[in-house]
Amino acid sequence: MARARSLHVCQSCGAQATKWSGQCAECGEWNTLVEMAARAPGAAGGAASGGRRGGAGWVPGQDAPGIQDLGAIEAAHETRVPTGMGELDRVLGGGLVAGSVVLIGGDPGVGKSTLLLQVLASLRAIGGDPLYVSGEESARQVALRAQRLGLDARGLHMLPETNLERILELAARDRPSALVIDSIQTLWSAAIESAPGSVSQVRECGAALVRFAKGGGTPVFLVGHVTKEGALAGPRVLEHMVDTVLYFEAEANRRYRVVRAVKNRFGAANELGLFAMTDRGLRAVSNPSAIFLSRHGPTVPGSLVTVTREGTRPLLLELQALVDDSALANPRRVTVGLDPNRLAMLLAVVNRHAGVATQGMDVYVNVVGGVRISETAADLPVLAAVLSSLRNRPLEAEVVVFGEVGLAGEIRPVPNGLERLAEAAKHGFRRAVVPRDNRPKSPPDGIEVVGVERLAEALDLL
Repeated sequence: MARARSLHVCQSCGAQATKWSGQCAECGEWNTLVEMAARAPGAAGGAASGGRRGGAGWVPGQDAPGIQDLGAIEAAHETRVPTGMGELDRVLGGGLVAGSVVLIGGDPGVGKSTLLLQVLASLRAIGGDPLYVSGEESARQVALRAQRLGLDARGLHMLPETNLERILELAARDRPSALVIDSIQTLWSAAIESAPGSVSQVRECGAALVRFAKGGGTPVFLVGHVTKEGALAGPRVLEHMVDTVLYFEAEANRRYRVVRAVKNRFGAANELGLFAMTDRGLRAVSNPSAIFLSRHGPTVPGSLVTVTREGTRPLLLELQALVDDSALANPRRVTVGLDPNRLAMLLAVVNRHAGVATQGMDVYVNVVGGVRISETAADLPVLAAVLSSLRNRPLEAEVVVFGEVGLAGEIRPVPNGLERLAEAAKHGFRRAVVPRDNRPKSPPDGIEVVGVERLAEALDLL
């Protein structure tokens, strides 16, 4: 009798190898290769084949679509269904799209299940018929959570199940208006000879659910676990298959939660939504700028407000800097919410082009509120806050600053300058120092806009 052939599959990236080795040749992770029985081609056709016949929109029992004329296809504007939570609708691009697949990940206890249970209750209230599939909790546990949150759970269907074929059978029969899978790592398919949560199971179960959503038009939410590094667990191909990837973030011991879109086929990526965790669940925060701004009594050195942009929303944030003498041979350069390499570059620029030396001094920069800034508009306010702390001279309380700093000491413009100025004026700021090319001909009412071209000019002005 012929011996069954086996493969070794990486549990981190899904790469396959004919023999075991200590390190995966594709992703470089150690001790992640697990031996699995190789399947014959087409053996896992059916539910978990990953849409190999005809693509993600093909469902069993239908003929696979042939080649089509793209120009002849009617590309109507997609209809969106509001989730009942304005901040989540903003992150999704305006609401749920029929047939979309949303993958949401976050640390344990951050509120993923709470958020989705509230969303399904809102969809039920407007006449929908959603289905909540839980592979981690019993029906009693989910009912207790709904009661604790004060939700009207009448008519909200719940299925405690982990078998993929059983879930797809019931979902195909009832055709729910929305489907939540909590979580994708708990599902298993009988066509795959591996444990739930393995790369093969997650990949094939995810592909089957994507095919179900595209074939029937049901929006699907997939809850995903995260690794200790904060990345979504399982194969990276799962993030490529879905339409939207959301990360649910929260700082330790803080009541605010941030939902960030890192991929969105139906809206802007890097969009941000803010929620507050209460005893009645998550509540949307419609004006996050007012939360992240901390108004001091007297002005203090090293504190400055800037206007960053998250997705389509301008956001006012407070930057704090502390410069102090260092007792170390290599002074510290510590950042929270900013790229430390960019801080080192900015300190070199201010030393060369503005004559401000920070050698022999520790420099600490913090973004208040736990938000991370990845755009270059924070360059100029970071240097202004550093200089304010170094000179021990506070800046004006009602001034806002933004602008990119180049290596030659020039101040470069940033996108959407007028929207940033309008947000600052709305919150009572009376003066703005911005790149000269961002200075509008007609600034918003109530705010004086000063344009600068060189770094030394901006620092002298501030």
